[in-house]
Amino acid sequence: MTTTTPPLTAAGTTSDQPKTVAGRVRKRLNTRTATLVSIVIAVVWTVPTFGLFVSSLRPEEQIKTSGWWTFFSDPQITLDNYQEVLFGQSSSGQLANYFINSLVITIPSVLFPLALATLAAYALAWINFRGRDWIYIGIFALQIVPLQMALVPLLRFFSTGVTVNGVTLMPAWQLEDEQKFIQVWFAHTCFALPLAIFLLHNFVSQLPRELMEAARVDGASHPKIFRTIVLPLITPALAAFGIFQFLWVWNDLLVALIFAGGGTETAPLTVRLAEMAGTRGNEWQRLTAGAFISILVPLIVFLSLQRYFVRGLLAGSVKG
Repeated sequence: MTTTTPPLTAAGTTSDQPKTVAGRVRKRLNTRTATLVSIVIAVVWTVPTFGLFVSSLRPEEQIKTSGWWTFFSDPQITLDNYQEVLFGQSSSGQLANYFINSLVITIPSVLFPLALATLAAYALAWINFRGRDWIYIGIFALQIVPLQMALVPLLRFFSTGVTVNGVTLMPAWQLEDEQKFIQVWFAHTCFALPLAIFLLHNFVSQLPRELMEAARVDGASHPKIFRTIVLPLITPALAAFGIFQFLWVWNDLLVALIFAGGGTETAPLTVRLAEMAGTRGNEWQRLTAGAFISILVPLIVFLSLQRYFVRGLLAGSVKG
């Protein structure tokens, strides 16, 4: 009986071995050791969340006298914590109002930068105009500006407007109550645009040039190319950045507290949770219920868009 061996390449390796760095990395990540490590990391990250969920369902007496792991020896479940936190009339309740405020703040703060960044990325990648490279460099440089440095100038812009040599170029916004949502949307959009344009530009610029040229030969205009070709191809990238932006805005406390205030009409969920942790920290059962409510929506968003998120991270990578 004769056996055959895979042919050797010029470098002396067998042809069934990956030929690229990405291929070799992918092969190593598919080993049993890598799978075991991934499972261990997933368990370590999941246990605290599971413990938070169990604690939020335990009665007040048990949560204050024993750890959450004792639930399995004496399981007792109650929904009073969620009832009190969401709809209770006490100072630690009425979290439902802040939950709605968070949705009102987060959804537009994700859609606005996505729409503007997608248009800007296409223009910088496929439309030739004077100063295009300098604009791209300027947008790239804006990423190094700390968010905290822009808070005071932006707040002054909202409160006093823009005045040059005594001439008012833009009056003060003078927004009250629910109108302050506009300030938060504007702030989050400004802070997200540099990174969003940079990331989406990298995806849009890697689209096949032959595809764009064929569309132009067929008489397609830039709006039609953008709508029928670019948008479907960069959907994973849009979903990936949308998840990042959603998590950032939903968990934000600083920007929302400065531009929306701490009132019931406009304050998001994070502001209320910070108040509960500071003034009602001894009521752990309500704090755990409120904390789990705050992570529920981001968890649903991530799981529902997970496949697009992975495709977005892998888009444009080295083939192997």
